[in-house]
Amino acid sequence: MTAQIVPKLTPKERFNTPDTSLRMIGKDPQTYGLGGGKLATFTASLQFILRPGFAFNQGYHVSLVPEDPSKYASGHMFGKAVREESIVATFPRPELPIELYEFESCPFCRKVREAVNVLDIDVKFFPCPKNGPTWRKQVKETTGKSQFPYMKDPNTGVEMFESDAIIKYLCDTYGDGTVPLPLRLGILTNISVSLAMIARVNRGTVYRPSRLPEKPLVLWSFEGSPFCKIAREALVELEIPHIHVTAGRGSPKRQVLFEKRGRFQAPYLEDPNKGVAMFESASIVQYLNDTYAIAE
Repeated sequence: MTAQIVPKLTPKERFNTPDTSLRMIGKDPQTYGLGGGKLATFTASLQFILRPGFAFNQGYHVSLVPEDPSKYASGHMFGKAVREESIVATFPRPELPIELYEFESCPFCRKVREAVNVLDIDVKFFPCPKNGPTWRKQVKETTGKSQFPYMKDPNTGVEMFESDAIIKYLCDTYGDGTVPLPLRLGILTNISVSLAMIARVNRGTVYRPSRLPEKPLVLWSFEGSPFCKIAREALVELEIPHIHVTAGRGSPKRQVLFEKRGRFQAPYLEDPNKGVAMFESASIVQYLNDTYAIAE
């Protein structure tokens, strides 16, 4: 399979550093607030019960270190800072983001997103909600299939369907070759992933009319976070392509956002088309609806 669906990204389009020239809008960040609404946050949190490990990078570990205001800390205990780290910085890193065609409520797509989070890989998502007129249609026209997830690696030229094959490829190419046990249990994996998503199975599924941005948006996020899930659902329903800067627990990229914006919190959205950036899932969803949704 050699046909290209969209132009490849150049190194300048990696978007793995926050753009501080963008104007901050929306609500002030709140630690562990219910910005997306109590019910939405509760139902989005249920995923963590069955799939708790996939918010963490591979080799995740915690240590207590001396306080240092210039360093990101996930908490404080006994007069020390809680430092979360992992081994992902020792893995090969893709120069350009992996391209994934998928949608939020697909359990097979979620399996791949979990692997992406464990490996701390940045991804360019092309959302393919049901009835979507753009990316889903292009996959069909180019490959002859309407099957998701579909992955393209612009670094190697590899393209493939099938979630298990994609996961193995990512772990072999950008990890240590080990597929996490909860991702290789066959039907048990598929059942637990499906159950983890059942409370919000109707979100991030069906296309809502929208106007596409000229440039992809940038979302700092990680799988397993209820707040990030709420923001991703809106992006998928509106079919908005976005660079996903993966910043799970233990990711060194958390320090990058901390240095640029004075804090780490996810989700964090940048829109280079409008020159704005924001924290808080509720602000992000409202912004996306106001800016890109088309009233039916």
